[in-house]
Amino acid sequence: MADPSIGAPPIGAPLGDVESERLSLRRISPGDLDELAALSAQEEVWRFPYGRGLTRDETRTFVDAQVRDWDEVGFGLWVARPREGGAAIGVVGVSVPRFLPAILPAVEVGWRFAPSAWGRGYATEGAAAALDEAFTTLGLDSVCSLPQADNPQSARVAERLGMTLLGEVTIPANERRGQLTALHYVIDREAWTAQRRR
Repeated sequence: MADPSIGAPPIGAPLGDVESERLSLRRISPGDLDELAALSAQEEVWRFPYGRGLTRDETRTFVDAQVRDWDEVGFGLWVARPREGGAAIGVVGVSVPRFLPAILPAVEVGWRFAPSAWGRGYATEGAAAALDEAFTTLGLDSVCSLPQADNPQSARVAERLGMTLLGEVTIPANERRGQLTALHYVIDREAWTAQRRR
């Protein structure tokens, strides 16, 4: 299903919805716009890379892009909610890092959570569920993570996931933000599987 011409590697099968110990993880859909607009309007959620929250129109563009990825490449970000129910507390999952063409085709694991959900391990838990699916359902050989160099909290999540730091990479500027420096983390299937067996 995945098409290398749009930066996605081939996959074994499309991703589905999953549950982790505390999270219900479901593919983003157009019906999530209201919840995600409220979430994304908080400055802290999109501080990296924009330094501000998103407008409703920007969130709609984000949701539309995720829906398109799910349809075209077979995976994308999930909306994260507590398993016991309630509003969305973040987004987490795997996606194609088209903002860094130099490393494509590639798949990145990433996360954004509401400040009210910080400090509870949700990002690590959701990202671990995404990596489990990436190396089983999707059948990928490796997955990267690209936190900004000035975002130590996200770098620590990558390290808790057992990812290896390869070095710094430059993310080109676009119409919405300037050039960025990111940390290029990676983990392969063998390393992830061995870590999960411990």
